[in-house]
Amino acid sequence: MYPDPRLSGYLTRALSHELAAVQQYLMQSKLADLWGLAELSARMRADVNEELVHAERLMTRMLMLGIPCNATLLPAVRTGRSVEEMLQIDRNLEIEAIHLYEEAVHYCTRIRDSETQALCADILQDELGHLGELDRMLTEIGEGAVR
Repeated sequence: MYPDPRLSGYLTRALSHELAAVQQYLMQSKLADLWGLAELSARMRADVNEELVHAERLMTRMLMLGIPCNATLLPAVRTGRSVEEMLQIDRNLEIEAIHLYEEAVHYCTRIRDSETQALCADILQDELGHLGELDRMLTEIGEGAVR
């Protein structure tokens, strides 16, 4: 049995997204460290670890379905020239992930693939949490609490 090509596409895109997020957050963690923002650096490093877990979970599912674990071209890393700009870039990255996982959940529901649907729904919840955290941090910057 060959994997569903559309499902394969969603999972490959998701893996690419997660690996792009790892690259983005790791670079930003290092940049925050250079700026002397140890707390922000540590938070970004925690995000790296969470995105790696997502990538591992996706790879496991892909292997179970016989789908090659090849990430497609990763987008260029964007640094941002300030903490606010960095967080806004990350917010956009999370919104892209949310849209991707919402589509994947819907498709998996349609094709009755409950295991992949559950995986994508779980990662979707994590991404929504990331977005909420980024929105909170951006609000604090707007109020002058974070620099």
